Amino acid sequence: MPPFTLTLRFAVAALCSLYFSAAQAEAFIGTVIGIADGDTLTVLTNEKQEVKIRLAEIDAPERHQPYRARAKQSLSDLCFGKQAEVLPRVKDRYKRTVARIKCSGEDANTEQVKRGMAWVYRRYARDHNLYVMQHDAKTAKRGLWTDSSPVPPWEFRKQRQRHMRQV
Repeated sequence: MPPFTLTLRFAVAALCSLYFSAAQAEAFIGTVIGIADGDTLTVLTNEKQEVKIRLAEIDAPERHQPYRARAKQSLSDLCFGKQAEVLPRVKDRYKRTVARIKCSGEDANTEQVKRGMAWVYRRYARDHNLYVMQHDAKTAKRGLWTDSSPVPPWEFRKQRQRHMRQV
């Protein structure tokens, strides 16, 4: 086999192992020490490392959107000061760990949707049960679903970007 082919195979294998090790990182446990908003928190690991976590598959209201403060308070009630099991997926462009998280055994991602404090982030959602929870919250008019036409955060961000380009 030509040396170039071996080098290429080695490079591809190395890149794949890096990608899969990042995407399939090991679960870890820590204590929630901070809540940034309705879908972002900080966990202090048992090794005393702070890890910023973005809850996977959901998207909570942005700053200047209705229900932002309530979504943040809801996540705080669920997780702040509690032991959390973090199931990492990937790192996002802001270097946050995107993960499913259980606080004191309760799935925070699912609970935020069930309470009407976050949308299912359709672009990234894998858990089809989240759609059922969102439908139930919408039907029961819980949380942000009390608004007659709530704007999903991804659309809100897009609208703000358009507005900023026009200014």
